[in-house]
Amino acid sequence: MKRVIIIGASSGIGRGLAEHYLREGCRVGLVGRREHLLREVADCDPERCRYAVADISRPHSAAALEHLAATLGGMDLCVAAAGTGELNPALDFDLEASAILTNVLGWTAAVDWAYAFFERQGGGHLAVITSLGGLRGSGAAPAYNASKAYQINYTEGLRQRAARARLALTITDLRPGLVATAMAKGEGLFWVMPLDRVVRQIVRALHRRRRVAVVTRRWRIAGWLLRHLPTWIYLKM
Repeated sequence: MKRVIIIGASSGIGRGLAEHYLREGCRVGLVGRREHLLREVADCDPERCRYAVADISRPHSAAALEHLAATLGGMDLCVAAAGTGELNPALDFDLEASAILTNVLGWTAAVDWAYAFFERQGGGHLAVITSLGGLRGSGAAPAYNASKAYQINYTEGLRQRAARARLALTITDLRPGLVATAMAKGEGLFWVMPLDRVVRQIVRALHRRRRVAVVTRRWRIAGWLLRHLPTWIYLKM
């Protein structure tokens, strides 16, 4: 029976993935800071689902993660889905600090724990949910896009580390566009994808053990444009 731990499982993509893997018959470990939301998911299948309450913005949660993995009897797949970000046209530092604490400091501690666990185990599958926003900077949400760029580069560094060590570890960078969750902020948003479609395409990418996957497929067009759009045009957008 596959054992899956999802960090950031109380809502959004993380919760959608948790519910999917429970339906597939996996043993699932949930990690998040809102216990009542974790309990909602766990109560649907208490035999195969466990949870640990942990705030990803506080990087000292390895003990809770380790205990959760032991409760499941191990870990085959870890998905780091936790993240935050706010539109911040006024450059309010409190908003920037929240994104940095969660998406950089806490995120790094979580994925380092997962990597070390798989290293001790001799292999596994680590997946991280970054964002197409990490491909370019954003005047509206500077810390969010910058933190996602950090995650993309850090993930590539871990992949190189695993390759050099000949570790049987698949590392998947999942880059969503806009998804119909609380993270989609702003007016006049286009191509906001339904959560269930995003979850299905993420599951497919994980099953195929992709290194990088843009979801949904139509956002690959936007990703290509972001990478190739001349800077002088991008700065005027």
